[in-house]
Amino acid sequence: MSAPDFESLFRMAGVTGRLHAVDIDTGHEVGLAADEPLVTASMFKVPLLVALCRQADAGLVDLSARVTVTAADRVTGPTGLSAMLDDVTISLRDLAYSMIAVSDNTSADKLLAGVGYDAINTMLDSFGLRETRVVQSAREMLHSMRVDTGHGWPFVDPDDIARLSALDPARANRSTSREMTTLFGLIWRDEAASGESCAWMRAVLNGQVWPHRLASGFPYDDVAVSGKTGTLPTLRCESGVVEYPDGARYAVSVSTRSFSTALNQPRADAVIGTAARMAVDHLRR
Repeated sequence: MSAPDFESLFRMAGVTGRLHAVDIDTGHEVGLAADEPLVTASMFKVPLLVALCRQADAGLVDLSARVTVTAADRVTGPTGLSAMLDDVTISLRDLAYSMIAVSDNTSADKLLAGVGYDAINTMLDSFGLRETRVVQSAREMLHSMRVDTGHGWPFVDPDDIARLSALDPARANRSTSREMTTLFGLIWRDEAASGESCAWMRAVLNGQVWPHRLASGFPYDDVAVSGKTGTLPTLRCESGVVEYPDGARYAVSVSTRSFSTALNQPRADAVIGTAARMAVDHLRR
């Protein structure tokens, strides 16, 4: 059976796209440009989450330990601790929840400072994920955009977009669609960390609040969608897992770049869910 025409689907939505979907248990797969490098944006928080859990498994950190997040720690962002005004004392475990569930940049950077880039990238190497790298904090990524353009958000001028190093996989946090689904497969098969840690990560990823991308393709009470989104100017992406009541589970990663520089792009968001649904339907057939 031939694969769906994802390229035409993306074009009709005004975007270009990369996609990979795989049956976690059988390895059957479908994709489009699945091995081309892509900017992960906030999806970098998933390998950070895994590295944190592995350090907890090794007894290097206590997830119940509390830290205080101050004004000096606060990173620009519309959600979580980034949107708060006062100092917050919170456990590492709850920082991780906020980092994933609402994509809180401040929580991510507080955790990244403790976990470290080397630990994350060495872990990724051990998984064979050699195209996936975490090289920037959220603060560094946002600062690079101000430096590249000479101003902050919004970036609606095409010349501004062209200057953004944050959109260049050679200089930003990066992966491929295939490597993102591989990482999610490791979590869902209890191979990324201990069984207890993987179960907790699955619950956290299932708690992500955004329903407008992957989840929009599976509007059913008995189908569970877990994942992590990423957003930058002209870029929309999400990677995650779709679980059916018959026990089948599919890791899916979709990344798009829009032709338009508009900030609100409902078609670009929705096509992620549509493409994911087409990919999973293909695998189920």
